[in-house]
Amino acid sequence: MDKAINFPNLNIHLDNVGQTFSVFGFEIAYYGIAVVIGMVLGLFIMSREAKRLGENEEKYWDMGIIMLIAGVIGARIFYVVFAWEYYRDNLLSIFNLRQGGLAIYGGIIGSVITVYIYGKIQKISFPKMIDCIAPGLLIGQVIGRWGNFFNREVFGGYTDNILAMQLPVSAVREQSEITTAMWDNLVNISGTDFIQVHPTFLYEGLWNIGVLVLLWLYRKHKKFDGEVFLLYLIGYGVGRFWIEAVRTDQLLISGTNLPVSQVISVAFVVVAFGIIIKKQINNKKIKNSKESKESEETQDIVEE
Repeated sequence: MDKAINFPNLNIHLDNVGQTFSVFGFEIAYYGIAVVIGMVLGLFIMSREAKRLGENEEKYWDMGIIMLIAGVIGARIFYVVFAWEYYRDNLLSIFNLRQGGLAIYGGIIGSVITVYIYGKIQKISFPKMIDCIAPGLLIGQVIGRWGNFFNREVFGGYTDNILAMQLPVSAVREQSEITTAMWDNLVNISGTDFIQVHPTFLYEGLWNIGVLVLLWLYRKHKKFDGEVFLLYLIGYGVGRFWIEAVRTDQLLISGTNLPVSQVISVAFVVVAFGIIIKKQINNKKIKNSKESKESEETQDIVEE
């Protein structure tokens, strides 16, 4: 029963959900498989977008590989920095990615910095590039989140809603993530104690699918290069803000009770909205200026 995961209100009972499988005696984590599949599919989507926009696919593939490496490093550094209380006494664990511990915002920041530098070197439009990677990022996040499912991590507090998930207490990585409400509502199944929680990995996956559909439908109607990525920051940021609120494994800003992901979500949403509004104002000024100039030229012709 220690490998069971249940969704009781959906009548779904999975009795043997492993975390790893063995190949020639080497244990491979499903977490890593989910992350890699998400990355590869994300790169494919990015390359297709680049082709649609008339860009050089090969350069985008080259950039994508570098971006993924930088993204993983950024995601790990971000996580370790804000979970330093744990890692300072377990330094070797910093390099053990099989146990999880990748912060998406760190990955986004690392990836965007890499794309900016690559664009400067290759003289490719940065706004156009980040528009191409936005759908790929969402695909990667949707699939990668299933790694959290296999690791029995990234869950929220107690709930009995339709999507409620049950996990064996013995399978939870950190007992500190089990709240008082979870202990008070333990479910014993065939002698095994289960906690019942919000499957926040699933919430985020479903939310990201919705954001992806909207961006996919809108991308051909964008008003300026970079808009799709800005809308991604807004869409993902709004979802991450409310989902983070119910998680029990929040990374906090040192010395505060503020979840770092909520703070970054708000910052990204505000900045993205600000840039979009500024672009719209500038475009309107340019349009009005052109119309005014054309009107003056027409008046001059009439007067002549």
